Amino acid sequence: MSDAYSPPDVPLSVLHADHEIVVLDKPAGLLSVPGKGPELADCLLSRVQDAFPTALLVHRLDRDTSGAMIFGLTPYAQRHLGLQFEKRYVRKFYVARVAGRLEPKTGTVDLPLIVDWPNRPRQMVCHETGRAAHTDWRVLRANDTETRVRLMPKTGRSHQLRVHMLALGHPILGDPLYASGPAGDYPRLMLHSEELRLKHPDGGRGLSFRAKAPF
Repeated sequence: MSDAYSPPDVPLSVLHADHEIVVLDKPAGLLSVPGKGPELADCLLSRVQDAFPTALLVHRLDRDTSGAMIFGLTPYAQRHLGLQFEKRYVRKFYVARVAGRLEPKTGTVDLPLIVDWPNRPRQMVCHETGRAAHTDWRVLRANDTETRVRLMPKTGRSHQLRVHMLALGHPILGDPLYASGPAGDYPRLMLHSEELRLKHPDGGRGLSFRAKAPF
């Protein structure tokens, strides 16, 4: 993560839009919400509001993570979706490339997380005061140098997937905060929000939105 913020100048990628919701494919390198200071004002929220003026934030992705992100277009939709995230009804599927061969083929990380205050914005595992964090994984393919893995977080802690993979000894490739050496030498963070499954605020029908990983 460089000190200079240089968000990608790409068109808005709309996966779905109707009277209550809009779903975007966020590019890597773009903040979800504005940072502190005018130089950090460009973000997905401001861009989507240019096209959908009533768009309201529901959840966030890290700046360097790409993929599916949903916004409410009415206060009702924002509340409805927010409750689904809060109550963990939303099913989230990510794809990542991690260093080394991840074994076994499936597993779970159940490690509580807390901010690493002296090294913010880094997070860390803390069994005493950390907040519960739970991630399931399934290997898609692997060799001796890297593994492509599907990650299914049950909770939504800051940097959860990044810290959980690091805790397993398999940092996500290209991670500017948690990968070092050759694992950090990639053009971007190899983490992508591939699919969201949730209920539509109007009527409650089940929906699935997918954004193909660009790596």
